[in-house]
Amino acid sequence: MEEIAVAIREAKSEREESEQAAPAPRDVREYIAAIEKIGQLKRITSAVSRNEEMGAITYMYHQRIGAPALLFEKITGCPPGFRALWNPIGSSMDRLAIAIGDPFGLSLHQFIERYRDRSGKRIAPVIVDPKDAPVNAHHMRGGDIDVTIFPAARHWPHDGGEYIGTCDATITRDPDGGWLNVGTYRQMVQSRNEVGLYLSPGKDARLHIERYWSMGKPCEVIACWGIDPALFLVASQTFPKTQSELDYAGGLAGRPVELVQGTATSLPYPARAEIVMEGLIPPGSERTEGPFGEFTGYYGRPPGPAFLMQVKAVHYRDNPILTHALMADYPANEQAMFFSVARSGRIWNDLERLGIPGIKGIYCHPAASGGFGITVISIEQRYAGHAKQVLALAAQCPAGAYFSKWIIAVDEDVDPIDINQVLWALATRCHPATDIDLLRDTWSTYLDPSQNPPEKRPFGSNALINACKDYRFIKEFSPRTKVRRATYEAVCRRWKELGLEGEPPQLRALEEG
Repeated sequence: MEEIAVAIREAKSEREESEQAAPAPRDVREYIAAIEKIGQLKRITSAVSRNEEMGAITYMYHQRIGAPALLFEKITGCPPGFRALWNPIGSSMDRLAIAIGDPFGLSLHQFIERYRDRSGKRIAPVIVDPKDAPVNAHHMRGGDIDVTIFPAARHWPHDGGEYIGTCDATITRDPDGGWLNVGTYRQMVQSRNEVGLYLSPGKDARLHIERYWSMGKPCEVIACWGIDPALFLVASQTFPKTQSELDYAGGLAGRPVELVQGTATSLPYPARAEIVMEGLIPPGSERTEGPFGEFTGYYGRPPGPAFLMQVKAVHYRDNPILTHALMADYPANEQAMFFSVARSGRIWNDLERLGIPGIKGIYCHPAASGGFGITVISIEQRYAGHAKQVLALAAQCPAGAYFSKWIIAVDEDVDPIDINQVLWALATRCHPATDIDLLRDTWSTYLDPSQNPPEKRPFGSNALINACKDYRFIKEFSPRTKVRRATYEAVCRRWKELGLEGEPPQLRALEEG
């Protein structure tokens, strides 16, 4: 980043930044209040159906990057006061900043740098008195349980049922180590007291359930609907399988997650969630689930067996708000923008922990299947094989291994965020016959529509593309045309005088001297 001209930066001190930033919201209600203040919330007060209509409105309204979140306040078939918040973060950098207590106005490069620093911090959760837990305002147990009163929805015409998809948090306990895992998984309402969970192979909750079943025991599960955005961000990421995401959610928000002890299971649940279900998945408890319109922009796997949770208790707030994340093509895809930031920062952290030098920037492009499909890494080449090493490790590190496809290495003079520069590097620095390698049978998902028949989908492949200058001839490589630094800075100073609109562009490559 040091290559970007100082002349056009409006650098702010830490004091100025902290004055702009507010604490990360403790729950979805604080978050709604904060985004509404900046015009990033749209209230829909007319009655709408949860059968496709909310999904269609969200998809259509979110064709514009930065469109506000949608709060549906009157939903057909739900009790008065029950609401649904769709695409809480969406494609808005300002909403993402509010979600984690960051200041506005940061560039995408700065945001990734800050996120990767904060995403490695951990603060352990705290247990609070049940009387102080807003989610304990109402309870359903035994024959009173009816989860169909909450505004789960059919997002797309061919969805297999009404879904929470997938702005939720699912908590399970590792049967051997005892730590709590938090994941985000689609959940289909099967009956008044049954909810189906779809879990891709290799996901932590699936490993926990299968391990309990191998011991002949049921797996306890907590399903949370209506969660604060920091917990959603962490629950949707991949962390080490021996550590709890609750700690990372606390680190990201800058304060511990408040938990309350469960009454129907031994698991704790978030005290400030909107809706919490405690349940069990006994050995062999499965039912047909799907399909569901997924983050790829396609329906996922065909209908098939999925884990079935038997709901034992429900706790919910006054006038609960259920959070929905529309899975779709970009920019209507809820996860795409925040996922691209989070995944970029965490891959960068993984490479740094592995001791790889020279990383100048990483970006997982949001339009590439919600940030999964294309990862671009900018490096300063320092030794023979450096680029190939970076490609292989980025493809298989914990943060980058799941459902990755195209990993591209570019030189430090190429901005990995700027797709035009990336395409230029591919066209002028990559020789396909020698600069593309393949990894086969990698970690993938049943949701990948490119693999058929669907049984093949848990195994994927990676294309490792070296779009860097040939290191063997790097000193002789044809010189790039660049603006001289002194001229660039002079033009930046005269930009408005020259009658040019907007701000001067940030050029990563400049001619020195």
